[in-house]
Amino acid sequence: MPDFAVLGGGLSGRLVAWRLAGAGHRVALYERGGPEGGEAAAWVAAAMLAPLAEAAVAELLITELGVASLETWPCILAELPEPVFFQRNGTLVVWHHADRTEAPLFERRVRANAPRELADAHFTTLQGAQLDAAEPALAGRFARGWLLDGEGQLDNRQALAALAAGLAQRGVQTHWNTSVDDANLPQARVTIDCRGLGAKPALPALRGIRGEVARVHAPGIGLTRPVRLLHPRYPLYIAPKQNDLYVIGATEIEGEDRSPVSVRSALELLSAAFAVHPAFGEARILELNSQCRPTLPDHRPALIWDAGRGDGKTLRVNGLYRHGFMIAPAVADEAVRMAEAMLAGKLADADAFEALRAESRWASMLHATAGQDTHSERAHA
Repeated sequence: MPDFAVLGGGLSGRLVAWRLAGAGHRVALYERGGPEGGEAAAWVAAAMLAPLAEAAVAELLITELGVASLETWPCILAELPEPVFFQRNGTLVVWHHADRTEAPLFERRVRANAPRELADAHFTTLQGAQLDAAEPALAGRFARGWLLDGEGQLDNRQALAALAAGLAQRGVQTHWNTSVDDANLPQARVTIDCRGLGAKPALPALRGIRGEVARVHAPGIGLTRPVRLLHPRYPLYIAPKQNDLYVIGATEIEGEDRSPVSVRSALELLSAAFAVHPAFGEARILELNSQCRPTLPDHRPALIWDAGRGDGKTLRVNGLYRHGFMIAPAVADEAVRMAEAMLAGKLADADAFEALRAESRWASMLHATAGQDTHSERAHA
């Protein structure tokens, strides 16, 4: 019997299983899709590691998780057996003159939700020649902008493939193309549920937020870092990857519809990219895709000790929402700490759980539930 059964082989599941195996534990991973990760929310992602930029729409906890994870990613990638594109050239934020009122709103939200020292050190105003020098590809197109230096990005699909190879290298028993439900759980000393929306039967408050992205090939533009365009209705990001590949996204729609991207969304997405640089008009569309990100009511990630199932031997990792790649390493590290405590029998009762919470830097992520109503349990945690 393995020490841990990890249910779900998306980004979180792979990171948790890889970490546990690296610590010498016997680990089995079960994933409904294949090793490429095409069924995971992480497959349709820009993989921007931008805690300061995301502070415009996220609370301090998310920013701090993002800062910690940004420092951890290079260490993870250095240990994986396959190369992964990784870059820390910062994030460029720009806006058209007609949308200039969005700029002070963005700055105010960022400074409210990010540690002051982070914003003061990495939030640089650019104008005119400064902006042109920072991103020559956009020279003359924007009068003002901000450089959020130190932020990064990676290639999401390369990361999933490298983690799959890392699981094999560390001896994880991988069961690809294998669905698991709560009525038919595999045998293990501790179960770690990383199934995302697949965990809805156990987490009724969980819901999906649909995101849509375009992947295009655009030789000759030469953006050197992710660019975010402020707009009152349709804020856009463009993340340049290797070999003139760009990931473009903006949409966020309530609901778990996994149907193809609509014509309206595609037109708005690509028109906004054209507004950043007209050369995107000649780009070749490689893919228009959608996915649903698992989200809890407070938009926070959660590590939930399910004390009501299997004698307290189930841990649920969920709710990373739109911040998956940005915060996954810090969330996975905390999940490993909690899972190892469960394996060692250190979570026998509520007092033990509260002691574990008290030791955590991320105590607000840790929750205990009897397996009934997770949302109400979290509201009182």
